[in-house]
Formats: sequence, structure tokens, C-alpha cells
Amino acid sequence: MADIKIAPSILASDFSRLGQEIRAVVDGGADLIHIDVMDGHFTPNITIGPPVVAALRQHCSVPMDVHLMITNPDDYVEAFANAGADIISFHVEAAQHPHRTISKIKELGCRAGIVLNPGTSQDDIEFLVDAADMVLVMTVNPGFGGQTFVPEMLRKIKLVRAMLGDRDLEVDGGIDDQTAREVIAAGANVLVAGSYVFRSESYADAIERLRG
Repeated sequence: MADIKIAPSILASDFSRLGQEIRAVVDGGADLIHIDVMDGHFTPNITIGPPVVAALRQHCSVPMDVHLMITNPDDYVEAFANAGADIISFHVEAAQHPHRTISKIKELGCRAGIVLNPGTSQDDIEFLVDAADMVLVMTVNPGFGGQTFVPEMLRKIKLVRAMLGDRDLEVDGGIDDQTAREVIAAGANVLVAGSYVFRSESYADAIERLRG
């Protein structure tokens, strides 16, 4: 399996100083910066859009991992690619033609990820997975930070890993030093962590504990 990568989610950071927060977690060893984009429709929360991503690009020396938790992702992938995203992931539940969405993301020069909510079976991506660069398994229901890990997702992670080969398998939700060990053992190699990292006294120590 690929090396373990840690992707701190800025959803849990201090939004009044986002640029500084990104530089601090990158200095602490972050491999990616995870950006949760919510629209108030697909999720009950609203976060940020392409202009904020573009403004943060200059502060971020690692890949920007943009997670679209939005309806009609096709309408927005170009704007986020132009804003500086390196990876764009979208929910299979939100896309009318997900294979086309994957192709569009790749044509824009980004890596394409597909995302599964906790209630969505891995069978729903059987005919998409070969086209994707990455799969993200949500280990909480999307919409808010600081939620509790759903343990049933460990079995899904194992099943998705069997489908993916050695490509990246990302997990997002409720990741701390304990659940990190469990998801890594199940086959995940990219760990999104918001609260655990940004609420730690030392970002570097938190990232190292997650990496295990």
C-alpha cells in the first residue's frame, strides 16, 4: 500500500487566519490540505467557494484536496480547478453523470476522486472506480466537523481497498489517533483530520501520531 498521507481539514481551523493555519500545518508535516466545500443543499452547512481557494493557493505548498459536498458538482469543477485545486472529489450521490464528472476533472488537469457517504454501498462505484484516481470513504455523515466515527465503515474501507488496488483510499470523519490505526489497518492511506489536528497544542505532534 502507498505511504500514509495526512490531510488536515481546514474546516476545523481558525477561519480568521486561514493562510497562517495552512502554513503551520504544512510546516508540521501535512501532506495535503483538505478543503471541505459545502453548499447548504447537499449538506446542511455552507462553507467556502472558489475565490477563497484561490486566495489560499499562495499559502499552500502541498496539494490542495478539494472535497465538493455540493449538488451539481459538474457546474463547479472548472472554477475550483482554475482556483488551484490539485485533487477534486465529488459525491457519487450528487452527480447525475459521475463518469462524465470524472472525465471533466481530469481534462482540467486535476486528479479525480469519488466520495461515498456512510449509507452508500461500494457497489455504487463498481463501474466508476477504474476511471477514478482516488476514492474517499466518509466515516461520518457530511456537513459538520467534530462528529463521531461510524465503525461500520471499516468493512467498507476493506471492500473499497480490494477494488482500488494501490491507488489512494481516503477517509474523512472522526479521525483521531485511535481510529487512524483502525482505518489504516482496514486499507486507508490518506487520512483527513480536522478537529484532532487543529485542536492540538502541536500540529506536528498530532500529524505524527496519526501517521502512526
